[in-house]
Amino acid sequence: MTAVLGRVLAGVVLLAAFAAGVVGLLVVAFDLHIEFAGNGMRPLFSFGAPEAHYAALEADRNDSSAAPSVAAEDAAREDGAASAASEHDAVWTDFRGPHRDGLYTETPIRTDWPAEGLEPLWSGPIGGGYASFVVADGLAFTIEQRRDEEVVTAYDVDSGAERWTHAWPAHFRETMGGPGPRATPTWHDGRLYALGATGRFVCLDAATGVVLWERDILADGGAANLPWAMSGAPLVVDDVVVVQPGGRGWSVAAYDRLTGDVAWHVLDDVQGYTSPMLATLGGIRQVVVVTAERAAGLRPEDGELLWEYPWTVPVVPNIAQPLVIDDTRLFLSAGYGKGAALIELTPAGDRLTAATVWESNRMKNKFSSSVLIDGYIYGLDESILACIDAATGELLWKGGRYGYGQLLAVGDHLVVLTERGDLVLVRATPDGHEEVASFRAIEGKTWNVPAMAGGRVLVRNARQMAAFDLSP
Repeated sequence: MTAVLGRVLAGVVLLAAFAAGVVGLLVVAFDLHIEFAGNGMRPLFSFGAPEAHYAALEADRNDSSAAPSVAAEDAAREDGAASAASEHDAVWTDFRGPHRDGLYTETPIRTDWPAEGLEPLWSGPIGGGYASFVVADGLAFTIEQRRDEEVVTAYDVDSGAERWTHAWPAHFRETMGGPGPRATPTWHDGRLYALGATGRFVCLDAATGVVLWERDILADGGAANLPWAMSGAPLVVDDVVVVQPGGRGWSVAAYDRLTGDVAWHVLDDVQGYTSPMLATLGGIRQVVVVTAERAAGLRPEDGELLWEYPWTVPVVPNIAQPLVIDDTRLFLSAGYGKGAALIELTPAGDRLTAATVWESNRMKNKFSSSVLIDGYIYGLDESILACIDAATGELLWKGGRYGYGQLLAVGDHLVVLTERGDLVLVRATPDGHEEVASFRAIEGKTWNVPAMAGGRVLVRNARQMAAFDLSP
């Protein structure tokens, strides 16, 4: 028995050595790139070393980019004002859409995707990071890592051609996610607000990329960076833009959106990875935030605390976005064994009280966020798509292993971008999981939320970007 066990163990060791040798050969000979999936355990493989990727990206931009004219840049510098774009021209101005709820309502989409998949309108290489696109005035904006710089970029939404860039020295990197900025920029009234991974916060003219003002939000708040970096998209509310630096008295901060001057800062919480959002709950218009310790509502004028609800997650601060269910109820969810809760906000004088309606472990959004369609919540319970009743928290179905991807609500369908870069169309019905179509859109680990504008879906990850026409 001992001899047999010894032979088995020897075989295992030889097999492991052979596998390691094969992987090593692929890494050396073919630039195999090994990353980890959202569970932190399963490897994802792609080919192409970082140097080769950056070289290909630079070659592509040198061939096809169309930089703004020097005259246009000089004019913008002289008057120091943003472009006079009107709000009705904007179509997907914020992270997860205009209301940050993952809901696309602009136009219907086609649901008869061909079996071989949709042909891209355009595609190409892109720098690293996990920011998404926002779209306004014919441009698609994002922020990416290019070598040792963070780069805010504007692309032509019709062709994918680069129109302008603004860069600064910064290179955040961690083992799980790799390099690059995480926070999606925000477009508002002709200005673009972009937050880098290490706290650099810039306001740019959205037409030209000219800097209008800049701050360092971590330095302002005396705060340490998070292990996975600054990730919350800036939120424009009235005359301020809200971010989450962290730090004592600086968990949430607001800057004058035109000048960059500090307007207010509040709370002592460690910051989360969530993005602030504007909502009206219990009849009160407010900024909803989820820090590492709680969900809370803040008065936009001065950051005054309107309500709070304890919401802590083991291991990692909150990541998933809250979801407004109706005029008084808010849905919260988190991974790492936390689960979900529906809370109700009731007026109490000039404030609100928060109470639990239900709790469940059947919808654990790790770093994706759920959407609401006709009273049902659809989201990734860890890595599997699920549907629960918003009123009761009852699980109605679970199916479709899409990894730690992202999803949007479009009419009576879900558009899912999987962790492996597949675009999947799923019918949004409480009756069961019904996948309509699927195809590979981009290659490599994909944690970036898709964007939709004008019937197009724009996708990206840390290496590739593409746009597809979903118009009927």
